[in-house]
Amino acid sequence: MKYHYVVKDKDGRTFSGLLEVANETDLIDELHKKGLLVISIKPQKTVSFTKAKSRKQKISIDDMVVFCRQLATLINAGIPLVQSLSILEEQIENRYFAQVIGSLRKDIEAGVSFSDTLKRYPHIFSELFINMIKAGETSGMLDDIMERLAGYFEKVSALKRKIQAGLVYPIVVLVIAIVITAVLLLKVVPTFKGIFDMLGGKLPLPTLILISVSDFLRRFFALFLVIMFMAGVLLIKYINTENGRYKFDQKKLKMPVIGILFKKVAIARFSRTLSTLIKSGVNIINALEIVGKTSGNKVIEKALEQCRKAVREGESIAQPLLGSNVFPPMVCRMISIGEKTGKLEEMLTKIADFYDDQVDNAVSGLVSMMEPLIIAFLGIVIGGIVISLFLPIFKITEIIAH
Repeated sequence: MKYHYVVKDKDGRTFSGLLEVANETDLIDELHKKGLLVISIKPQKTVSFTKAKSRKQKISIDDMVVFCRQLATLINAGIPLVQSLSILEEQIENRYFAQVIGSLRKDIEAGVSFSDTLKRYPHIFSELFINMIKAGETSGMLDDIMERLAGYFEKVSALKRKIQAGLVYPIVVLVIAIVITAVLLLKVVPTFKGIFDMLGGKLPLPTLILISVSDFLRRFFALFLVIMFMAGVLLIKYINTENGRYKFDQKKLKMPVIGILFKKVAIARFSRTLSTLIKSGVNIINALEIVGKTSGNKVIEKALEQCRKAVREGESIAQPLLGSNVFPPMVCRMISIGEKTGKLEEMLTKIADFYDDQVDNAVSGLVSMMEPLIIAFLGIVIGGIVISLFLPIFKITEIIAH
């Protein structure tokens, strides 16, 4: 059986490794003969990855944070990269990610550089990640780079959670309102229609309109669903094209109220990513290219592509960004000051922190604004349906009273 061990030598240096022996006692005896002090011994876990190999899986940001933070700690403690990856391979709970780490370890043992072996998994490790690791290998500061990556992923995760937390409530309420409206129109209104037909007499105009809408929906509901599904499929196909994605992202940034939120998120992400790359030693041309590809917005990507071309020709970063009409003048001026003072990464970090707070405020404001709108929708639509249904009953009650 194979055992993973961590030991210290006479000089106090820590080592780890893997050894196949009959049992734990034999392993301890073997290590003691070499004059090593045993710190820990763990049997190697044998897990089948057949299912995990069948398809590519995405790794969560939280898993990446743990991986980066633990790898930084192990490297900083003096444990070689191969042994560090071996330890993480056993500790990572995500079995697919553990398999990937094991594959990375084998490649490094075969002589492949860490950054090059990461390129085999572009669905897990972005260009940002790979280029920062490459910079860390070149500078000999891999542990520091891993810490920065962990901090970066934590900030991105926090920003994502803010947006999700702010938008979940209004979306859930809106969906419930739509479901209730559909049930009223498709199930409740037809029941009342049968009652009205039995009673006879002339129905009020609002009730007639409501019954007509209900009949129309019931008659063409299946067709309506098919049309909606086909429209959704065609829209997704169009958005997946180069021009479609650009147009969609452009409209997204210009949407009333929510477009401002999208823009603030994009600026916060741009600033944080560029600051992290520059601080890690990635040259500005490559950094701008990576930031563009990881921005998640084609409008931002195009603006940064134009900026990269301008910088390559000797211009500053701030001027082409200002000319793109995507980045606010305040952001461009702060970047310009950072370039002139030689503190660009610090200025970008301040911009990112500022816009993180702005996103938080924008989400809170959006929720506060949407709550009365949703209540108004519920009151007008559902309340209108209920009133229209009971108008004939009120009329009959008045006739009986007289």
